[in-house]
Amino acid sequence: MSVYPRFTSSDLELLPDREGVRYEIIDGELHVSKQPTLEHQYVCLNLGAELLLWNRRTGLGRAYGAPGLVFAGDDDVAPDLVWISLDRLAAARDSSGHLRAAPELAIEVLSPGSTNERRDRDLKLKLYSRQGVQEYWIVDWRVRTIQVFRRSDQMLQLVGTVGDGEILISPLLPGFELRPEVLWEPAP
Repeated sequence: MSVYPRFTSSDLELLPDREGVRYEIIDGELHVSKQPTLEHQYVCLNLGAELLLWNRRTGLGRAYGAPGLVFAGDDDVAPDLVWISLDRLAAARDSSGHLRAAPELAIEVLSPGSTNERRDRDLKLKLYSRQGVQEYWIVDWRVRTIQVFRRSDQMLQLVGTVGDGEILISPLLPGFELRPEVLWEPAP
C-alpha cells in the first residue's frame, strides 16, 4: 500500500514560484496546472466583464478573477472567477487577501486535458458543494456551453446546460442575463 503525502497551504510557500504554473490543493492532494490557453483567458475576461458590469449596476457584491479560496489547510484553490456578496465578503476576506469562506458563485473555465477536466468536473464540484458555494458554473469554450449547478438538498446539482442562442439567468444575481455567444473568441 502506498502512502502519499498530504499537502497543506504552508507547503505551497515552499514550492518554486514559476511563471505560468498554478498550484492548488484539494483534499490534501497537490494539483499543478499550466498557464491557461488564450481561448480560456478570453472567456474568463469576457465573463468577468459581464459580472463586473452587472455588479456595478447593482452594487451587491464583488467579482474576482482567480482569487485564493483557502477553506482549510488542505483545501486551497483558485477558481477562474467568483462572485461574492458584500455581506459574505466582510466575513470571508482575510488579511492576506484570500477568501476563507465560500463565495456564492464559483466559475471554472475548462482547460484541455483529462486531468484538468477531472479536477474541475469532479474534485472542485465536490469541494465547492461541501464548502457551501450556492452556484457553480463550468464553462466549456470548446463546445460553447455553460453547465449550471445549484445548491439543492445540501449539495450542488446540475440544473441545466446553457448554450448559444439561450440566456443564462441566476437567482443569485437579480437582473443578470448572459448570452453565452458573447464569451467565445471569434474565429481569426
